[in-house]
Amino acid sequence: MAYTLEEFCQDCRRHLGEDPGPGGREKVRRDLERLLHMPEFVEEYCGPGVERGVRVLYDDPDLGFQVLSHINAGARVSPPHDHGASWAIYGQATKYTDMTEWERLDDGSDPARGEVKPEKSYRLSPGQAGIYADGKIHSIDYPDDARFVRVTGTNLDVIPRIAFNTETGAVKQMGPQIAS
Repeated sequence: MAYTLEEFCQDCRRHLGEDPGPGGREKVRRDLERLLHMPEFVEEYCGPGVERGVRVLYDDPDLGFQVLSHINAGARVSPPHDHGASWAIYGQATKYTDMTEWERLDDGSDPARGEVKPEKSYRLSPGQAGIYADGKIHSIDYPDDARFVRVTGTNLDVIPRIAFNTETGAVKQMGPQIAS
């Protein structure tokens, strides 16, 4: 039986309305994997005919979460970064994304400096999704034409987020909606 974007968004509303914490987010992650196994969804929102860039597929007016598609033309390796006070769930539609989770080694008292080290690395393949809790530092690495869907707890354009330069130790504020 087909599962649609509209049904997924309704399920997200229900799950996050009942439990905005880790339990509700895990249900959203499982449902995102279910959605990404629907060829019709992948073709319509992440297929070869879809325009490149980041597109908001759903913006919840009450709970504030967003569902976005990331249609990436070129390969990219992001710096380690967080999503500030928001969580994120990445779901792979095509190709793959190599994910690395990082541990911050300093206490964060200097907003311009920070030291991180890799904690865990793994690959998200089509149909797989991973959760990144509020403030979790991670990085992504994907090849040309990789496409994924990301569910965020809020609009990331309006909250502070940071990225780490692993060579210099510099910490900088991130800009709006890049595929990170």
